[in-house]
Amino acid sequence: MKILVKTLSVIALAASLLSTAGCATQSPEAKANGEVFDPHENTNRSVHRFNLAVDRYAFRPASKGYVAIVPDPIVTSFSSFAENLSMPGQAVNAVLQGDFKTAGTALLRFGVNSTVGFLGLADPATEFQVPRVDTDFGETLHVWGVKEGAYVELPFYGPSTARDATGILVDFFTNPIGYARNNPADNISAYAEIVRRMGDRGRYSDTVDSILYESADSYAQARLLYLQNRRFELGETGEIAEIDPFELDTQGF
Repeated sequence: MKILVKTLSVIALAASLLSTAGCATQSPEAKANGEVFDPHENTNRSVHRFNLAVDRYAFRPASKGYVAIVPDPIVTSFSSFAENLSMPGQAVNAVLQGDFKTAGTALLRFGVNSTVGFLGLADPATEFQVPRVDTDFGETLHVWGVKEGAYVELPFYGPSTARDATGILVDFFTNPIGYARNNPADNISAYAEIVRRMGDRGRYSDTVDSILYESADSYAQARLLYLQNRRFELGETGEIAEIDPFELDTQGF
């Protein structure tokens, strides 16, 4: 009951935040034409510069050192551990989306990997052909008909939208693991997610560096990639009518 009340309270807060953010909306025609809705671009670019500094002087070197020192199988295990901790929260989102099959799959993956998989450090569920689950409250809001909203760049987190930023907040507070009586550490899911992101940042350093430090406009490039990938994940169609900064490089501008 405590979890349900807490979840409903956070969802109510999310609805309030979305209604406030809804003052700036994009017309359906503009989105259909692939226009990027970024009414807060000046602020977003300031946050992007901050994020670049954090990445350049802290997160990037720490991540590269992490994957250089820690053996690759252990990096994979830590990533699997973080993914496993997210399964109960993803099951909650699947239920809210009316997708009970996916909710059951998420709980099955959590049960198998938490037991046979040594608390999620291994991934026997995949070997048993249990499908992977990847959903969040941002997708839940999409299913409920909430519009994407303005593009935003979040400090430390990076590219997002008004809808997905609200989803991030809700996901943080509604994962049932956070309310477990025998939780081994406060905010363990958050710590595990940071380690997982360090692993990804270190493993894909060349690709990330090319986006952040080698493109003509890293802000526009990150925005373009995020919106394209997110809309594809949610089954939304339509190309984004924005010049790829990489094309500017190849054309000599």
